[in-house]
Amino acid sequence: MKGAQIFLESLIREQVKVIFGYPGGSVLDVYNYLYESKLQHILVRHEQAAVHAADGYARATGDVGVCLVTSGPGATNTVTGIATAYMDSIPIVVFTGQVPTMLIGNDAFQEADIVGITRPCTKHNYLVREVKEIAATIKEAFYIARSGRPGPVLVDLPKDVLRESAVFHYPEQLTMRSYRPTYKGNKRQIVRAMEEIAQAKKPVIIAGGGVILSNASKELTSFARKLSIPVTATLMGLGGFPATDPLSLGMLGMHGTYCANMAVTSCDLLIAIGCRFDDRATGDVNRFAPAAKIIHLDIDPTSISKNIKVDIPIVGDVKEILKDCLVIASEQKVSKEPHDEWLKEIEDWKETHALNYKQTDIIKPQFVIEKLYELTKGDCIITTEVGQNQMWTAQFFTFDKPRTLLTSGGLGTMGYGFPAAIGAQVAFPHKTVIDIAGDGSIQMNIQELATAVQYQLPVKIAILNNHSLGMVRQWQELFYQKRYSHSTFTAHPDFVKLAEAYGAVGLRATKPEEVVPVIKKALATPRTVIMEFVVESEEGVYPIVPAGAPINEMILL
Repeated sequence: MKGAQIFLESLIREQVKVIFGYPGGSVLDVYNYLYESKLQHILVRHEQAAVHAADGYARATGDVGVCLVTSGPGATNTVTGIATAYMDSIPIVVFTGQVPTMLIGNDAFQEADIVGITRPCTKHNYLVREVKEIAATIKEAFYIARSGRPGPVLVDLPKDVLRESAVFHYPEQLTMRSYRPTYKGNKRQIVRAMEEIAQAKKPVIIAGGGVILSNASKELTSFARKLSIPVTATLMGLGGFPATDPLSLGMLGMHGTYCANMAVTSCDLLIAIGCRFDDRATGDVNRFAPAAKIIHLDIDPTSISKNIKVDIPIVGDVKEILKDCLVIASEQKVSKEPHDEWLKEIEDWKETHALNYKQTDIIKPQFVIEKLYELTKGDCIITTEVGQNQMWTAQFFTFDKPRTLLTSGGLGTMGYGFPAAIGAQVAFPHKTVIDIAGDGSIQMNIQELATAVQYQLPVKIAILNNHSLGMVRQWQELFYQKRYSHSTFTAHPDFVKLAEAYGAVGLRATKPEEVVPVIKKALATPRTVIMEFVVESEEGVYPIVPAGAPINEMILL
């Protein structure tokens, strides 16, 4: 078989169903055979969008997302998407074309050292130099991407390697001596952790993205309810524990809820599950959970005590560790009584400092988010861009299920949400998928309207149009003496006309009473729809923790 045929057959062996890609000279041999392949290919309009779409597909399904691009600028255009997936531990495999092997290093046309460029932001990457290496390399790439702490893997394929022939053999088994993730937690450490939990008076659980990545939501929910421990979530962990559960505290951190930030600051035991203690979650690390002993469950040993020193580290898959914890909890017959006063204190914080906003005759963005939740009943997949739209979504949309919020947490990539929504919609054609966007970030990858329309994907885009880079403007207001330097837009597209120009549907609401009719019409329209909501231009995201402050020192509305 030709190398290009081996490539496609290897993807089929890995049970790949969809490739997001953009053709070019170096990968034309692959596209030649793809013409008659069983694999579905989604033609995006920019290579960055191909990676974000594969990323969205992976987050929504739990499977490995795949994208394919050409060499040179095609490859370099993927870097932002790869870094986005790397920061959030998302399993994708990115295939890039490369110039023929004899030209590598000669500054050939459309040559770029993509292996060197992406080394800092991939879990691993490969340059395939011989056709006989293709199948084994792909086997390894998928294994590395999905195992342990997941992440992006890049495979660079020179044009001549794709044209050469070899006998196809796909390895059934794979062993890598230098890479063996730990899945089962140390039993003695688990027993120690459970002893601390049994003695704690004010425990709190932080649920991170690892809860979702390891499909541990069920185990976490059972664990928290059995031991009556309140749960807060990082941005990446939202949906890992039901937000409607009385034990839910909402999100913690810079824009977290008052009760979550106060609970973490006041607790005597902090149980961190699948989180990496990002600076947006911790604030000042020296004043983070100052009175607490800290238990940290994570599959990545390098994440433990990296940002926050912990007392009881447990390395392993958090789903497996929580199963063991539940067994011990059942044997110990742990009582819920010691936490009653603690839960009442938390309930008081919830009641006295609930998330709120003041509705006027101008549309408030929080109102739009609440109505999106009410009208979908939460039965949808939400993607977001980055900025105020992202934080309002985290605060005012209620996420009860995992894999229903797809957002760029670590890298904070504007332009992520729309192509990620395309990936999620391809994965789940009959689900409602909504991208909640700002007027700034939606324009980063607006060209993907053509992709959504071409493949008849009924993605809904809710643009919260405040005619500015809202989060930048808010920081300038609070911390830069209201010097609004280049954060407002004086020229703007007509988003309704733009939608129509691409063959989509455009709707607009300029008054609060128009919000619900616009959302209802969009949800009832089986096509790609842009909903533009002209919102209060000076609305801020509150609470907010100033940079460098501890998370209990919040600026409230």
